[in-house]
Amino acid sequence: MSLVCAISNEVPEHPCVSPVSNQVFERRLIEKYIAENGTDPMNGQPLSEEQLVDIKVSHPIRPKAPSATSIPAILKSLQDEWDAVMLHSFTLRQQLQTTRQELSHALYQHDAACRVIARLTKEVTAAREALATLKPQAGLVAPQAVPASQPAVAGAGGEPMEISEQVGMTPEIIQKLQDKATILTTERKKRGKTVPEELVRAEDLSKYRQVASHAGLHSASVPGILALDLCPSDTNKVLTGGADKNVVVFDKNEEQIVATLKGHTKKVTSVIYHPSQSVVFSASPDNTIRVWSVTGGNCVQVVRAHEAGVTGLSLHATGDYLLSSSEDQYWAFSDIQTGRVLTKVTDESAGCALTCAQFHPDGLIFGTGTADSQIKIWDLKERTNVANFPGHSGPVTSIAFSENGYYLATGAQDSSLKLWDLRKLKNFKTITLDNNYEVKSLVFDQSGTYLAVGGSDIRVYICKQWSEVLNFTDHTGLVTGVAFGENAQFLTSAGMDRSLKFYSL
Repeated sequence: MSLVCAISNEVPEHPCVSPVSNQVFERRLIEKYIAENGTDPMNGQPLSEEQLVDIKVSHPIRPKAPSATSIPAILKSLQDEWDAVMLHSFTLRQQLQTTRQELSHALYQHDAACRVIARLTKEVTAAREALATLKPQAGLVAPQAVPASQPAVAGAGGEPMEISEQVGMTPEIIQKLQDKATILTTERKKRGKTVPEELVRAEDLSKYRQVASHAGLHSASVPGILALDLCPSDTNKVLTGGADKNVVVFDKNEEQIVATLKGHTKKVTSVIYHPSQSVVFSASPDNTIRVWSVTGGNCVQVVRAHEAGVTGLSLHATGDYLLSSSEDQYWAFSDIQTGRVLTKVTDESAGCALTCAQFHPDGLIFGTGTADSQIKIWDLKERTNVANFPGHSGPVTSIAFSENGYYLATGAQDSSLKLWDLRKLKNFKTITLDNNYEVKSLVFDQSGTYLAVGGSDIRVYICKQWSEVLNFTDHTGLVTGVAFGENAQFLTSAGMDRSLKFYSL
């Protein structure tokens, strides 16, 4: 049996094997390739010369000694040319394969687009024919019937949205939002850039390790915790939402479940703990938002703001209003006391599902992430889109505003984390994570000093330097939620392995 080099397809003089791809190479060729690229030519994984393993063969083919030829310099030149040609040929073969795949993908997308266009054209034609048929039948009665019945028939269309805005977003509510924002801005200016004395320092934070793990909060038959939040006024109270359709309130100090709240008909994907009341909120793909009493252990309000699954929740700083985003492309602003939707808006030009939503700390603007990789900033009082942040690829999975009000952190299905300056409206830092890293949760601590990332693992960055100070890989499944305790005294996480974990000194 003869060995063949995977690059030159020739019998190698000095055969060696790569432990990364288990392929045989001519040592001279693979060393040149590693020097130029630093990876294995077969699968692109990192590879160094030290990793190569020489193969001892019984009858190696010995190269001729320089003394055995009359023109060694010419032969060496020809050999070098041959090596270069082989490496170039191999690179071209790889590029050809990649181009073929891209062409196949583009043709598939083109075919799918043609099918969609044909279907939409057919539906438009049918709708026009139906409209032409209805017009003669309507006669003179239609003008009287339309004003009264149109909002009811239109459902989530344009007209009812306008009416609900006029009825719901009263001048009193807008003034209340403005007053709260003024107070919060004043408090932030008083604090200035001073960091709380009780805040855990970076060198202590880097020593954190897992101190507790609880796996019995949610059902084992449908494993997975999908959402996590801590009570802002008492971070020992933990709130989780699970794939088992339940919402669970857990006491960290007592290490026991305070309440299990049942009512959703599908998995729970978003949860929020009210800062001053014994009330929690949850959202689900079952199209509903539920308001729960922790002490009563029951659902006190069901908000039906959307026609499709609810993808994001955020509580306004007043504690009286809830922002929600949905796959129906709308964001909604609801009163938690009455369960009434005050306003509901969509960006008709985008026509894309919303994937997450988060209030700015002042509460007058908020951000939404979309399925087509855009981050949109909205003015709540005017209900208008005031800024867009493109740059990600793939659906946006999480967004988080810093407490200082200047920074926005965003994550998407492109294995990267982007930081945006809201004053300059631009991306000032991109942290590239490992290949295929999934970002599921982003959260700043209450002082805006640290940023935690949850996904394929848990990472904590220190703001301004944006350097990594902590990394945990204790979860056996995807991490879906991370949160800081008060003054970062502890870190908590939840994941698809059904466990709730706590980390501290």
